[in-house]
Amino acid sequence: MKYFLVALLSLILVSCLNDKKKDNDNQVIDYKAQNEKEITDYIAKNKLNATKSKSGLYYVINDKGTGAYPNISSNIRVAYKGYYTNGEVFDESTSNGIPFNLNQVIRGWIEGLTYFKEGGSGILLVPAHLAYGSSTYNGIPPGSVLIFDFTLIAVN
Repeated sequence: MKYFLVALLSLILVSCLNDKKKDNDNQVIDYKAQNEKEITDYIAKNKLNATKSKSGLYYVINDKGTGAYPNISSNIRVAYKGYYTNGEVFDESTSNGIPFNLNQVIRGWIEGLTYFKEGGSGILLVPAHLAYGSSTYNGIPPGSVLIFDFTLIAVN
């Protein structure tokens, strides 16, 4: 019985150590400083008049729009092009846009689109912590800064 308890205790300790190692292997990386530099370099290179929010999102208002502002529960239609700071496009809608509920998208869009009214257009420069973080998503690498040119076509 004594040997059984020692073996059981050893097994439990090894399991705990393996779990801890697994946690360290899946550690979340903070890309904020790297993303900040990448975004500010992009803004300077492209001579953009961007505003930075408290969350770290940068946005450029090309046209504020004249309709309603969206909120977190709004159904909206947006035409957009998403690309990296090197110009490589990773996603793009048609000019008719795509309808969705604002609470179903990345945090950078949830925040950024609320600065615009229906009919507005602009650019969102989204750091990783407001997008997919340190995860890969649909081919988008971890830590990626995402840029979106968009037109907020409709707010319902």
